[in-house]
Amino acid sequence: MKILHARAKTIQDYEIVLDNGRAHSVVVDQSDENYAGLGATPLELCVMSHAGCYTTTALLVAKRMHLPLKGVEVWVDAVKSQETGTIAEETFNITFTVDATEDQIRRLHEHTLRNCHVGLLFEKASVKTAYNLKTVKE
Repeated sequence: MKILHARAKTIQDYEIVLDNGRAHSVVVDQSDENYAGLGATPLELCVMSHAGCYTTTALLVAKRMHLPLKGVEVWVDAVKSQETGTIAEETFNITFTVDATEDQIRRLHEHTLRNCHVGLLFEKASVKTAYNLKTVKE
């Protein structure tokens, strides 16, 4: 079992630096109508993390499938429910730059979904997620 670490430390007001106990850190905060903030909100960071997890997982899966994947671009629109106060829905718009068949793209996507750890968390939290796939051949 692998143990992951996270630390949060206040900078000032609602500005917080997060780190993973290694050499990686990010600033999050809570902006309002008078303050734009230095970083994403923690909830935005969750959505960004899901997009990043899908992208990195797709790259790893494509390598295992021997697909000549040149790049992946993921845009996520997430809906925050007034009722629950958290993410209720997400729509992924994914563009693969690759010379591959529709079947290969479908398998790449399916394997990516099964192996994206952040996506599995969102799934277990019952977040309704839609995926729109597009392929660009270079």
